[in-house]
Amino acid sequence: MNQQSKPFWETKTLAQMSRDEWESLCDGCGRCCLNKLEDIDSGELHFTNVACRLLDEESCRCQNYPQRKQIVPECLVLDANSVSTSTALPSSCAYRRLAEGKLLAKWHPLISGNDESVHRAGISVRGKTLSETFVHIEQFEDHIVDWFD
Repeated sequence: MNQQSKPFWETKTLAQMSRDEWESLCDGCGRCCLNKLEDIDSGELHFTNVACRLLDEESCRCQNYPQRKQIVPECLVLDANSVSTSTALPSSCAYRRLAEGKLLAKWHPLISGNDESVHRAGISVRGKTLSETFVHIEQFEDHIVDWFD
């Protein structure tokens, strides 16, 4: 297979991708929208099932993506540099996988051709979360999950 017949994610670095290409890499799993807790002693990051208030729990997409950083200042905004250094991305994340030199997973919508494949594969947070509007921050520790990574 020559370079021109390969998909963009196999021929370009994350930094070389257009905005549309970059955005299409998001598989819609919603995992990056989960609140995380960092162990002060070890620095280890723990995912919770408490989702950002902007996460649409059905689509697993942000309800106000263009304004997300203004509404939720701690929102994780990725770019080619931050992907390589972020500990907040699960190992299933397409951005992280590509940054690590791996291929996209077979369930990724760009591979499967179907946006529902991430949900059918059980990768997304659909049906697994609580909105942060219903959980006090002091209770986040009670919601640590280990159902991925």
